[in-house]
Amino acid sequence: MDLAGYVALTRQSGLAKEMQSVANNIANLSTTGFRREGVIFAEEVEALPAEGGSVAMTEARARYTDSLQGSLEETGGTLDLAIEGDGYFTVMTPQGERLTRAGAFTRSADGTVVNMDGHPLLDEGGGEIVIPVESKAINVAADGTLSIDGAPAAKVGLVKPTDPTKVSREAGTLFKASATEPMEDGRVVQGFLEQSNVNPISEMARMVEVQRAYEYGQKLMDQEDERIRLVVKTLGQLG
Repeated sequence: MDLAGYVALTRQSGLAKEMQSVANNIANLSTTGFRREGVIFAEEVEALPAEGGSVAMTEARARYTDSLQGSLEETGGTLDLAIEGDGYFTVMTPQGERLTRAGAFTRSADGTVVNMDGHPLLDEGGGEIVIPVESKAINVAADGTLSIDGAPAAKVGLVKPTDPTKVSREAGTLFKASATEPMEDGRVVQGFLEQSNVNPISEMARMVEVQRAYEYGQKLMDQEDERIRLVVKTLGQLG
C-alpha cells in the first residue's frame, strides 16, 4: 500500500470509531442518566525524505463525554432520584466505587438501596443506605437527606471528580474517577429521573454525515487501488 492508501486508511479507521460512538448514543436515547459520547480527532504530521515534504494522517485519539444535563422526567417513584446541576451519585460495584447520574433506585430483599444492576447507593460517608422493610414513608430532601417515617436516617452522597480530566467512562452509565470530593451545590429531586442528553435529530444527522464520509473514503481507496493496478499492468507490458 502506498502513502495515499495509508492516509485514507487512517481516516477510515477514525470514521469507523466515530460511527461506533454515534451508534451507541442512538442506542441509549432512552437510557436513564446516559450522557452522549463523542470522538476527538488528532492530526499527525510526519516528515518525508523529500526536502520540505510532509504527510498528515488522522487518528481518533480520545473520547469525551458531553456534560450537558438531560431533561428531568417525573415518575413519582419513591426512590427515583435526579440531580439538578453538576455532581454524581456514588455506587459500590465489584470493581470499586463508581459514579453515575442514573438515579433509578430500589430496595433489595434486606432493605439496601441499590440501582438496577444491584449496586448499593452510598451515603456521604461512603456507607450503604439501608431502609427497613417495615418503613412506610420515605422522603428525600433537596440536600440529599433521606428521612424514614419522619426521622432523618442517612444522606445521599453527591460528589464531583477532583480532576475532571481523570474520569474514565465504563459500561452503561458508570464512570470511574481517580478522586472525588463532596458536591456542595447539587440538588436532589425525588420522584424524577434524568433522561439521556442525546439529541436524536443531531445524532442521526451526524450518522448520515459520517456514513457519507466513510463511503467517499472507500471510493478513494478503490480508485487508488485501481490506479496502482493499472501502473503495474502498464509497466509489465513495457517490460
